[in-house]
Amino acid sequence: MGVDLIPAGLRSRFQFAERDHASAILAKDFASEFRDICDCLSVFSLKRSAILAPGGGKSPISKEIDAFLRERGWRETSFAIEIRVDGQPIPIPTHKIDDFKDRVGVEVEWNNKTEFYYRDLNNFRLLRDLRVLSVGVIITRLSELQSLFNELGKGKSYGSSTTHWDKLIPKVDGGAAGGCPLLLVGMGRACYDPNS
Repeated sequence: MGVDLIPAGLRSRFQFAERDHASAILAKDFASEFRDICDCLSVFSLKRSAILAPGGGKSPISKEIDAFLRERGWRETSFAIEIRVDGQPIPIPTHKIDDFKDRVGVEVEWNNKTEFYYRDLNNFRLLRDLRVLSVGVIITRLSELQSLFNELGKGKSYGSSTTHWDKLIPKVDGGAAGGCPLLLVGMGRACYDPNS
């Protein structure tokens, strides 16, 4: 079953991978959030203008995904977590999640340093252990896009040491998220709109 729960039209445009039954958990226990994610991906296109936009700050690609989910009630969320030892509070730092709703977290990693994957995966692991998060979703670019970036003259802006699928999978397979169910979404050439 697994990713077969994702609509076929999306599976033809995006690459999906999952760990620990994430698709089944989303489809059955978080149907509204699963629908939000699928609807977001359905209307998403990788715009030429977004690729060509100057760097710095959050990319237009991440902003587009965030804006869609915010319209559906998702929020950037931080968690204040602490443990007590002999009555003394010890804060447990976590990183904010780009988009969070009802125990589902979505991180969009478009063109960051690959260390951001460790940060996201570790955050998902911790929040899952604390029963705050049930499923983590990471949306990133497929490594195949490097040739497109080169064609558009932007290859140097998107290097091999930045976030892309081939950097994510070894971190996931190495256990960086612990037992947190993960849905991984890769956008590639099948999402590209050269006329936008």
